[in-house]
Amino acid sequence: MPAHNDALGTPQSLLILGGTSEVALATARRLIARRARTVWLGGRPSAELERAAEHLRELGADARTVAFDALDCESHESALGKVFAEADIDLVLFAFGVVGDQATDERDPVAAARVAQTNYTGAVSAGLVCARALQEQGHGSLVVLSSVAGERARRWDFIYGSSKAGLDTFAQGLGDALHGTGVHVMVVRPGSVRRRGSAGRGDGPLSTTPERIAAAIELGLRRRSEVVWVPGSLRLVMSALRHVPRPVFRWLPV
Repeated sequence: MPAHNDALGTPQSLLILGGTSEVALATARRLIARRARTVWLGGRPSAELERAAEHLRELGADARTVAFDALDCESHESALGKVFAEADIDLVLFAFGVVGDQATDERDPVAAARVAQTNYTGAVSAGLVCARALQEQGHGSLVVLSSVAGERARRWDFIYGSSKAGLDTFAQGLGDALHGTGVHVMVVRPGSVRRRGSAGRGDGPLSTTPERIAAAIELGLRRRSEVVWVPGSLRLVMSALRHVPRPVFRWLPV
């Protein structure tokens, strides 16, 4: 089937994995306002997931849910295959992941491994399934939410950061593998995200909001960008920080 994207590149059918995340829902709302009509929300079955779908229905979308567990890689092909069997999908958004608790996870290797498996292993599995489906239909975009935390290891979040570094590298390589197939892969690297109920956390000068990330995703899709930083100034900041000597970097408040 031909692409559903309109002349301005706005996707009309979405598959969002991590369907209860604030960034995911902000992105869905923005794209629904731009004519997106079909939205699949993937996540573990829950009342929260159903409420998210109902919220999007109230905005005029045909919103459905699909059971998706990042840790159950063996289920990905059948669960996601059902979505692609229904119709072409213009945009797949990977918005799932866990931050974990660094102090706790350092003392609990099983908990640390769960962070890595969710953020990286689960994304590799689901990413390959979705990439193949998008390639078979001949069009579509795969947007992967990475993080600035994956750019350089930091003492206070290196378990989470290492999982995002792996995800980021995987997504970039997948984009190169799909180049020329009609499938577009875009990596989004936000800074600290100010969320509802965050009680002032993440309010630094390079922090952002779900709504700003959603706006950056929409603009990146229109431009067919491969990497998007949110806020954009992070690109220059991280370019400089990559070259700071480790003994100095350890003491920087970043």
